[in-house]
Amino acid sequence: MDIDEDKIDDAVLALLWLTLHDESRAWKSFDWEAMDRLHGKGLIADPVNGSKSLILTDQGLQRSEELFRALFARQMR
Repeated sequence: MDIDEDKIDDAVLALLWLTLHDESRAWKSFDWEAMDRLHGKGLIADPVNGSKSLILTDQGLQRSEELFRALFARQMR
């Protein structure tokens, strides 16, 4: 199967918004390769540290919320 890694990254970023705490921190319990790609795109700070959470950049916070709403919010009728 050919996997679209950008779609995986979008889903992971959206789910990071779900676990957001302390304004810009989220739990880093997702695939490490996806986390590395998000870091490479400038959406999160370097996830390789001793902390159980990571920091989303300003751009990452904005995009994370947009993706969460697009993927998981119910549409108003």
